[in-house]
Amino acid sequence: MSTKATLEETIDSKESDLIELVTELVEAQTVTGNEKPGQAVVIDRLESIGYQPDVWEPSPDELTDHEGYFQTSSYDAVGYDGRPNVAVRIEGGDGPTLTLGGHIDVVDVTESEWEREPWTVTQEGDTLYGRGVADMKGGLAAVLLAIEALENSGVELGGDLIFQSTIEEEDGGIGGALSTLERGYVPDAAVIAEPFNIPNIGIASAGVMYFRVEVPGKSVHAAWGHQGVNAIGNATKIYHAIEELDQQRKAEIDYEPAYQSDPDLEGNVTNINIGMIEAGDWPSTLPGKAILQGRVGWPPGESRKDVREQIESAIQEVANDDPWLKDNQPLIEWFGWQAVPHEISPDAEIAQISKQNAERITEQSGSFVGGNAALDERFYALYYDINAVSVGPEGWNLHGADEHTTVPALLETAKTIAGIAVDYCGVDD
Repeated sequence: MSTKATLEETIDSKESDLIELVTELVEAQTVTGNEKPGQAVVIDRLESIGYQPDVWEPSPDELTDHEGYFQTSSYDAVGYDGRPNVAVRIEGGDGPTLTLGGHIDVVDVTESEWEREPWTVTQEGDTLYGRGVADMKGGLAAVLLAIEALENSGVELGGDLIFQSTIEEEDGGIGGALSTLERGYVPDAAVIAEPFNIPNIGIASAGVMYFRVEVPGKSVHAAWGHQGVNAIGNATKIYHAIEELDQQRKAEIDYEPAYQSDPDLEGNVTNINIGMIEAGDWPSTLPGKAILQGRVGWPPGESRKDVREQIESAIQEVANDDPWLKDNQPLIEWFGWQAVPHEISPDAEIAQISKQNAERITEQSGSFVGGNAALDERFYALYYDINAVSVGPEGWNLHGADEHTTVPALLETAKTIAGIAVDYCGVDD
């Protein structure tokens, strides 16, 4: 029996073990900022295989000078104390080094929207429901299963493997993937098990920025409202201008890899969303200030500077056309997420090896996709000249209610990743 066939048979035999591991990870409830419970599960698993993982809390002092650094919202809220990363280097021969892994954090849930319990795994046939089963605790479990199969099968790779489980990807990955690279876990290539609908291979990520607009008004009692200026009204003008800009950008910007696996994204590869608004403190008072908070996402092809200028210009046009705002300018602040988009060539060795293994395992044809979401993979490509790809299970309702994936997709992910390790690192005779 070939090395790959042995690994695949071993992985198939561990199906119940995989589901149990995914359940433990989901029940850890690792909403960004509270990653430690999930990392404890990962540490226990690595130690049970026989590894001694490196566990550390990131230090912003060691990251602030990095070109890719920005201060994340979760760091502002809770800092990095009690939020460890986990990594282990599995020594092989003198061949190329490959990083495998992903992020342990998940977004929070609105439990009233869920038909199933979000903080455990509900299995219905081959389908698994629960927060993080797809994004991306299922993929992380698949990576651990692949590494365990390599160990149990006695496969000695021709190069090192690096496993990593990182924090705060959902908030920018600064204290997670960037911290891990800066700690010295720098491979020749990387595979991150994001849910990219295997056999599709992710080769790109989107730029993402958050912005805040403080819109001034003039507070007065509603009975003398003619003497004041309602900040909500002014904020509404800015909201409509941002919506018009969003539609204009959608019509002008195209990036085919973003909709190769999801045709609904055609015509929607960029987006600007006003996700929060706060204003006023009393129904009888005209609010003197309104604050809009938004997110802009875009595929490779534009710089952060270009995108910022478009949004700032749209807001400035509103201010110039309004007598009050012309003399009382809105204040624009860029905060939190400030990620640059990235893409690698589909001809890169790790991309080709990943696609070949994914197609062999699934017996389906895949595509090179990406560019519609910000990913940790960008750190490798943009700042370390390392090709990194996304190889992970199919998933539905990511960040939404009743998030789910399937057991076959997780097993296919584990088998594919084991095969990638064999082909990329080689086998040490």
